[in-house]
Amino acid sequence: MSSSNSAQQALKERPAPAAAGNEAMKFDIQPTPNPTSDKDRAAKLLDPGFGRVFTDHMSIVRYNQAKGWHDARVESRANFPLDPAAAVLHYAQEIFEGLKAYKRDDGGVNLFRPDANAKRFWNSADRMAMAQVPEAVFIEAVEQLVRIDRAWIPGGEGSLYLRPFMVASEIFLGVKPSAEYIFAVIASPVGSYFKGGPAPVSIWVSENYTRAAIGGTGAVKCGGNYAASLRAQAEAIEHGCDQVVFLDAVERRYVEELGGMNVFFVFDDGSLLTPPLGTILPGITRDSIIALAKDAGLRVREELYSIDQWRADAASGKLKEAFACGTAAVISPIGKVCSASGDFLISGGAAGPVAMGMRKKLVDIQYGRTNDPHNWIKKVF
Repeated sequence: MSSSNSAQQALKERPAPAAAGNEAMKFDIQPTPNPTSDKDRAAKLLDPGFGRVFTDHMSIVRYNQAKGWHDARVESRANFPLDPAAAVLHYAQEIFEGLKAYKRDDGGVNLFRPDANAKRFWNSADRMAMAQVPEAVFIEAVEQLVRIDRAWIPGGEGSLYLRPFMVASEIFLGVKPSAEYIFAVIASPVGSYFKGGPAPVSIWVSENYTRAAIGGTGAVKCGGNYAASLRAQAEAIEHGCDQVVFLDAVERRYVEELGGMNVFFVFDDGSLLTPPLGTILPGITRDSIIALAKDAGLRVREELYSIDQWRADAASGKLKEAFACGTAAVISPIGKVCSASGDFLISGGAAGPVAMGMRKKLVDIQYGRTNDPHNWIKKVF
């Protein structure tokens, strides 16, 4: 069969997406018969780190073309079988999300913009030719897991990191969209991302590797994007830097994003600039910062910004701050930029007031310490 015929057949066999409405599903709740003891859980929550400790349960929903989404359950977190010929293992049909549950001072629990995660998951599935999870199913899967594993949510600046993901599970060795999928949510308690407050990070400008190109999967939260960034991140570490920043794939001039975070620039006129969407991930923290900046009367530009301009603006003092943002760290100030062409500091390498002010405002909303002007918070309890 020719490549063009193969592509046409793949499109014909692509799973028909479910409607984008609010189709609810009833989850069968099956508590684990062997829960972690209070003593062991308390010990794990003392210093959970990030992504190393996991809760007792997981949510799981299955899909096939005959039944659609079905068999929604919350059950003991455990391995689930994947055949060696499962499509995800060979053709990388896989997407994921990241969001957090936060404990309020009154003991209740907040989710921050889970609807935005559900929408991005829907869009990621569309780009990867995967079955799409209705928003109501996505949110219910997350909420049910938070409810049953509520005791795992740390206090203080800790949170419960939630990882919804979906993999292609059809047993078939052929280049086509899978006809079967597993959607699941797991949870991991995490402590404060920064010990003693956010410290400015150093970043390495990648000149040998690019993250995404127009028409690619840069705007999709799929594992392949992160796998492609690992070598560049290793290069950054080899040069003594904390993170890597990628330039565009066409001209190798314009700043796009870090390995796993969006980036902002703050200028002496008070305005903010962030690279435009298209080849970068539409970060929910990024979108939230834009909204909060506009609330504060700041001008926000979504424009191309070259590495040469970044260097010149830092030298002249026109650029006052730069910071990265994402779910895990919220906001990380950027203090130093390193490259084969030389290094430069931003405002002497110190954290700036705009970045730190934005971080505090966003974190206070997430933990319910201040008003929520955009109705971003969904209370689970």
